[in-house]
Amino acid sequence: MIKFCLLLGALLLWSPVAARAAEKPNVVFIAIDDQNNWIGCLGGHPMAKTPNIDKLAARGTMFTNAHCQAPLCNPSRTSIMVGLRPSTTGIHGLQPWFRDVPQWADLVSLPNHFEDNGYKTLSAGKIYHSWRAPRKGEKRPEFQVTGPAGGIGSKPPEKLVKGVPFGDHPLLDWGVWPPDNDDTSKGDYQVASWAVEELEKLPNDEPFFLAAGFFLPHVPCYATQKWHDLYPNDESILPEVRDDDRDDTPRSSWWIHWSLPEPRLKWVQESGQWVNLVRSYLACTSFVDSQVGRIMDALEKSGKADNTIVVLWGDHGWHLGEKGITGKNTLWERSTKVPLIFAGPGIKAGQSCNLPVELLDMYPTLVDLAGLPSVPHLEGISIKPQLQNANTPVGRPAITSHNQGNFSVVNEQWRYIHYVDGAEELYDVVNDPHEYYNLAEKRRGVCAMMKKYLPKIDAGPVPGSGSRILTLYDKIPVWEGKPILPDAPIPHDLED
Repeated sequence: MIKFCLLLGALLLWSPVAARAAEKPNVVFIAIDDQNNWIGCLGGHPMAKTPNIDKLAARGTMFTNAHCQAPLCNPSRTSIMVGLRPSTTGIHGLQPWFRDVPQWADLVSLPNHFEDNGYKTLSAGKIYHSWRAPRKGEKRPEFQVTGPAGGIGSKPPEKLVKGVPFGDHPLLDWGVWPPDNDDTSKGDYQVASWAVEELEKLPNDEPFFLAAGFFLPHVPCYATQKWHDLYPNDESILPEVRDDDRDDTPRSSWWIHWSLPEPRLKWVQESGQWVNLVRSYLACTSFVDSQVGRIMDALEKSGKADNTIVVLWGDHGWHLGEKGITGKNTLWERSTKVPLIFAGPGIKAGQSCNLPVELLDMYPTLVDLAGLPSVPHLEGISIKPQLQNANTPVGRPAITSHNQGNFSVVNEQWRYIHYVDGAEELYDVVNDPHEYYNLAEKRRGVCAMMKKYLPKIDAGPVPGSGSRILTLYDKIPVWEGKPILPDAPIPHDLED
C-alpha cells in the first residue's frame, strides 16, 4: 500500500498539470495608445463595441479606477517600464529616452528583469514612446527580439480633414481610410500579425515576455468603413459636455499644457467635425479590439494560454470634447483614467475592482505573479492581492503628474488636483462623475486630506525635455522661455 501511494504521488508530481504549475508563467503585455475608458466592459461610452477586450476582462480582473502616471506618452511609458514616477525621474516631456539621462541610464527595466530571470523577451509596436530598435553602443537592447514598429501604416495621399489649427498638423486627421475595407496595410494589423506568428513558434519549454503596442486610437484616427459602420453618424454618439464646464477651473489648468496638436471643442463644433472625430475614435477603438482578439486567439491555439498572464493597458486617456478640448494633457478623469486588465494564472476571473490603482503598479505586480526576485527601486506596489480578491484595500490613492508641480490624487470618492501655483480643484467623482463642480473652496478639509499624498520628490525637467512646455520655473509660468504673468494674455493657441 505504501509503495502504491508513493507511485501514485510520483505520477501526480509528473503529470502535465503539475508540470505546468511548476513552470514560470509567460507574459503577454498589450499596450494601446491614447485609449481612454471608452471600452465596452468599462462603460466609458455606452456605444463602445469591444467584444474581445470584454472577453479578456471576463476571464480576469478589470480595474475600473486605474490611472496613468502622466497624461503624455513618454513620461507615462517611461514610468511603467522603469517603475519610477515622472516626479522622481524628471522625465516630464516627449523626450528624452531614459537611458540618455545619466542618473537613470543603468536602471533595470521591466523587460530587463524578466530577461535576467530566464525569459525570452520580444516586442513590436509602441511600448516605449520613441524606442524602435537597439541603439549603437547600448549595453543591451530592451528586448531580445524586435518586430515591426507599427504606427499609422497606410495614409491617404492628402489629409481628409483640412484647416485644423496648429498649421494643419499632419497628425490632426480622422475618417475612413483605406476606402477598400482592407485592414492589412495598417501598422497595428502588422503588429498583431507579428505577435500571432511569434506565439505560433515560441517553444513550450522557455518562458517568454511578449509585448505588443498598438498605435490607434491615437490621431490620425483612420479606420476602414466597416468599423465606422458600427456607430451612428449623428449626434447621439457625442459625449455629454457642458458649455460652462471651465468656468470654475483655475487658469493654471492651461499653464500645464504642452503645445500639442489638440484642437479645442469650439473648432470641431464650428467645423462640423465633432461627430466625425468621435465616430472615428470609436471606430479605431473597435479595430484595435479586433487585433487584440487575433492575439488572444493565437494564444489559445498555441496551447500556452493556461500558463500565460495577459495584461492590457492604455498609456493615458483622451478628451473628445470634455472640458472643452480634444486630446490629453490634463489632470481630469478623461486624461488620467485608463483600461487595465489582468488575466491568467493566479488571477481571479470575472472580477471588477474599483479601488485606485496606478500603471506604475504593473511592474511589481508582474514580478510578484511570476515569482521573480523583487526590484528595490520600484515606487509602485504589487496589486496581486486585488487580483485574487478585488475588495482587498490598496492603502493609497492613485497619483498622476503633468510637468513639475502639478498633480491629481484620486481615491474611490474624490479627485483632488493641485497646481504648481497653489491653485486647486476637487471633485466628488461618485456624485459628480463628469467632474462638473469644483468643490475645492467648499471642502477645504478634504483638500487638506488629499494633499498629504502629494509626492515628496518633485523633480524638475531633465535636460533634453524640450522647450515647448508650459510649466513653472521659480514660481513663474513660462511659454518657450518667456514668463506669463497672471495678468498677461494666454498664448493664442491655448485660448478656449
